[in-house]
Amino acid sequence: MRRLRPYAAALLAGTGLVAAPALAQAQPQPLPTAGEQVAEPAPEPAPEPIEADEQVEEEVEISAPGSEGAEIVVTGRFIPEPVRNTAQVVSVLSAGEIARTGDGDIAGALVRVTGLSVNTNGFVYVRGLGDRYSLALLNGLALPSPEPLRRVVPLDIFPTSIVSSAVVQKSYSVNYPGEYGGGAINLTTASLPDDNYLTLGVGISGDSETTAQLGYTYYGSKRDVFGFDDGTRDLPGALRDNDGALVDAGVLENEDTLILQRNRQIPANFSASLAAGYGTDFGDTRFGAIASASFSNGWKTRGATQQTATAGSLVNSSYGVRTENKIQASGLLALGLDLPQGHKVRLTNVFIRDTSKVARVRGAFENIQTPFEDLEDDRLSGPYDSLNYESSYVQRQLFTSQAVGEFEFGAIELDLRGSYSKSDRDSPYERTTQYRYVGSTGGYAVRLGVPTGVIFSALDETVWAGGADIGYDLTGIVNGKLSAGYAYSDTARTFQSLNFVYDDGGAPIAGTGQSYLPIYLLLSPELIDFEDITLRQVNRAYGQAQYGGDLTVHGAYVRADVEVATGLRLEAGVRYEDAEQLLTLPDLYGNNPAGAGNAAVITKANDYWLPAATATWNFAEDFQFRLHGSKTIARPQFRELGTIPVLDVESDRVLAGNPFLTDSVLWNAETRVEWYPARGERVSLAGFFKSLDAPIETIATIDAAGTLQVTNANAPKATLYGVEAEVVKYIGLEGLGDALAPYRIALSANYTWSKSKLKVGAGDTTVLFPGNIDSPLIAPATQVFTDGSPLTGQSEHLANFQFGIENTDRLEQLTFLLTYASERVTSRGANTGGVLDPDIIERPGFNLDIVARQGFEWPGFGEMELKFEARNVLGRGHIEFQDYGTGRAAINNYDIGTTFAASLSAKF
Repeated sequence: MRRLRPYAAALLAGTGLVAAPALAQAQPQPLPTAGEQVAEPAPEPAPEPIEADEQVEEEVEISAPGSEGAEIVVTGRFIPEPVRNTAQVVSVLSAGEIARTGDGDIAGALVRVTGLSVNTNGFVYVRGLGDRYSLALLNGLALPSPEPLRRVVPLDIFPTSIVSSAVVQKSYSVNYPGEYGGGAINLTTASLPDDNYLTLGVGISGDSETTAQLGYTYYGSKRDVFGFDDGTRDLPGALRDNDGALVDAGVLENEDTLILQRNRQIPANFSASLAAGYGTDFGDTRFGAIASASFSNGWKTRGATQQTATAGSLVNSSYGVRTENKIQASGLLALGLDLPQGHKVRLTNVFIRDTSKVARVRGAFENIQTPFEDLEDDRLSGPYDSLNYESSYVQRQLFTSQAVGEFEFGAIELDLRGSYSKSDRDSPYERTTQYRYVGSTGGYAVRLGVPTGVIFSALDETVWAGGADIGYDLTGIVNGKLSAGYAYSDTARTFQSLNFVYDDGGAPIAGTGQSYLPIYLLLSPELIDFEDITLRQVNRAYGQAQYGGDLTVHGAYVRADVEVATGLRLEAGVRYEDAEQLLTLPDLYGNNPAGAGNAAVITKANDYWLPAATATWNFAEDFQFRLHGSKTIARPQFRELGTIPVLDVESDRVLAGNPFLTDSVLWNAETRVEWYPARGERVSLAGFFKSLDAPIETIATIDAAGTLQVTNANAPKATLYGVEAEVVKYIGLEGLGDALAPYRIALSANYTWSKSKLKVGAGDTTVLFPGNIDSPLIAPATQVFTDGSPLTGQSEHLANFQFGIENTDRLEQLTFLLTYASERVTSRGANTGGVLDPDIIERPGFNLDIVARQGFEWPGFGEMELKFEARNVLGRGHIEFQDYGTGRAAINNYDIGTTFAASLSAKF
């Protein structure tokens, strides 16, 4: 764990800043702008005085893989940011900058970083590349994901209260894992406190679409309000021990998870937090501990229009109201020792639990099959063809325990780190009940069979990770450092899904009086016996109920970081990475065509040499020019490989994997100019280029019922290129009178323009999964992809603007935050009848947030902070569509509303 401390050394005209070592680096082996060795003072001119406000710099704590870099003096007065101190292209959010945004989770805060956007599920896109190209680390170590749909961890589960800093590294360095596409996001948790403290906080919030509005709920269990089930949703033994045969439907009666209720006054959101820090000295050794805990209970209602279309005709159209009750709890315990001779030991434990309880009512017009130009409004009016009542309960949990040791032995530095992490996702009693409209009676009757039923699913994933890095200072030979390291990670995942539907036992009840009863009455013991209603498992086909995944990676690197000429620094190295990825499909029900009971094991074993080099030229005082090139990879994620169809409740579409996916290889290049005109200010301009071999793209399919599904396939090639610019400026108001003297205006703006193109030729092919693991479908790539189309997830324009006024003497801030992301493809259009449908497009648009923070003293309560927030002030909604020219299909459109929040914290 390294910390960047305030600079207080004298500045010598015509020389570099002379200061203590920079202890925190955004990239693990960077070359700080200040060296430990004090430059010989020049007799002329005299040292230039430093203004008092220039000496006050926030400490930035960063823990990342790799040993600390060499110490090279760089000319320039305004040195304090890790962004300038590293050889790589990075963006850093310090604790203070995170607090200024006011975001409750780190995903929201990262939206403000140049070139970053976040989708609705909390996954981060770096420079337009989807979440599958982002690498998320905690204190430099890998994390498991509690999501069955992805291997990367959603960053919205990390409260900002446990994060000390967030570093986004956009250029690759060999001390990082080779699976590095768009960039790496390294979160650093707090470590040793400088002072003892205790902080308590409470908050309340609500939004215009949810709070005190109509929504749907269900009882569940007594402990749901705390995010824990009391056993109500345990899988019944009759199902757990069954081989897939018919089961009496009474085992899943469980009315508390079945009956939906209208709630016309959805409550407001509540949150509470506690944090404490303690430090003490034992001679030359300092011991410290930091503990924090947070809890929140929030609500979100969405009224969504969802349509499917193909070949220019509308197929289905539905409208549903979905209410989610999300309960989040997190805890952090960090212990640290600062030993003599610069040795440091850190132990960090993080626990995060995220529970989502959802109820939804949806009405649908089905089998419309009408071209858009012939569509009449009355076709989408009157009684719905079907009504779906749905409920779910998803528990996500993440625990990680990490140990980090940093040791100095003269010219040798040794870093050791290891971790054990475990994540779980349990989704018991994911229920759907469908009622069909019966024209002859004017009523709705229960439809037994698909989709009326219940799904149980469970995911378990563990990650063991470790690494060792050693660095040797070359002082006396050359100004630089040699380093080498080894890293190991083993990720094991198991996912199981049991999908049951209600059957009428061969004696159809459709049209009888009982079929018009609510489902909870129809499933009463008397009617179950009378109508012979049973449960039937529908996902008994081979590879449809369970899969196991394992990814083992060994990596080793060597790197040199030297000053090759005055003001010119070169970091170059190579990483060797060997990986084996296994996907195991057990034959639970004896359906394997290759032999009953035989499990299929798909093995992907590859090794790569991954070079990287970055040159940094300090061509003028406070200016730097960087040039970077590297090769990286992106492996298929378990969910992209797994064959089990899974419903993504947020996008309301079924995702099915493709076990025939292959690794993607990326070639990366970047050039960048940076200028630091004043303390804390910066101006940068960068250009970047990426060439991708076999990029993995999301593609849509339409099943026989007109339901939208998505899967994945390798496109032949793609390119991505663009430019990004950033400006940070502070304007003092001391010239406007004594009353405004302590205030300053804080301005920050960044913009990214990027362009991507798929390259698809007439002879190119792609491999699809037709449902049989033994028979891959090799299809012409032109039947799946369109040459020149953008990569999924890539926005051509990304922009962020912050305007704030703040008091430099005390905590008093008012900040306006405006973000913009242009249209991006969420999945390729389906191939229907040999013709590709238009791509599915998301339009994020503009978003305006306002955050106000006020600090004050309260006798007996210490330091207080009052915060007010207004989010999505412009009322931006979620828009996702397909444009056929003659009309648009609203794939997933809903209003988000404006959120208002207030919180109060006290520090003792």
